[in-house]
Amino acid sequence: MFPAIRQVLKQLFQKPFTNLFPVKYAPKNVSALLQKIADGKAKPNPPVELPDDFRGKIVYEKDKCIGCKQCIRVCPAKVIEFKEDEKKIKMYVSRCIFCAQCVEVCPVNCLHSSQEFLLANVDRLDPETLIVE
Repeated sequence: MFPAIRQVLKQLFQKPFTNLFPVKYAPKNVSALLQKIADGKAKPNPPVELPDDFRGKIVYEKDKCIGCKQCIRVCPAKVIEFKEDEKKIKMYVSRCIFCAQCVEVCPVNCLHSSQEFLLANVDRLDPETLIVE
């Protein structure tokens, strides 16, 4: 028990290892770094290579959708809502955990995973962060 208390006290006073994201919380030296890159004095890191089976942002092809609601039933994060008037869905990307269960269950393949992964948002319940409306 005492080693755990010692570890908690040690970590309580340590500086965090990460910066909060998105850009709202970026360090103050980002603009200086961007200027150095523009001047050729610094080089940015290369893009991240993604595996072929990467599950990124879900893409919704509205025209293919038949309104079967299978995706809604399997979504563990409650990302997908049904729009009765259009018989289509809307998805809140900020809530998505990228499990791709909706992609697997869709009978007409109107949902698929993209390679897009930079999807930060300050408020995950913000109604303005829709994929499809």
